[in-house]
Amino acid sequence: MAIVYDSELCLPASLESLDTVMDWVTKKMDHEQCPRKIQNHVAVVTEELFVNICHYAYAAGVGQAVIRLAFKDHSIYMQFEDSGIPFNPLEHSAPDIKVGIEDQQIGGLGIHIVRKWMDSVSYERTGEKNILTLRKSTNPAAEQPGLVVL
Repeated sequence: MAIVYDSELCLPASLESLDTVMDWVTKKMDHEQCPRKIQNHVAVVTEELFVNICHYAYAAGVGQAVIRLAFKDHSIYMQFEDSGIPFNPLEHSAPDIKVGIEDQQIGGLGIHIVRKWMDSVSYERTGEKNILTLRKSTNPAAEQPGLVVL
């Protein structure tokens, strides 16, 4: 099913833009009356993905990031797009969370949280763009299916 996104935010992929991103996503979820637990999960995921774009997508400076949102069929659909270096976060294995913090390798925990808290996550490289698409049910009473990686 192709999603038509209701809203789009295009801005510099820099940490100075993070507050703008978070405010925008929060206002959209408030407007749609998303349950607080869903909002908290989506906020953490949004921050993780946007900060990753800021830190890693553009090795030689600041590029653009695009975030899209749609609220359909009791779900929030999100899409993160950048024109940075190709990177598919779904190709990286989950960290071993049973290992003590002092033995934990750096990196990967944020993507693990994204995969755990969202109902579906998919990645595609289209032309020169990384596109990560996510879905989260906004119905707190619904059974949460396991992660579907497309």
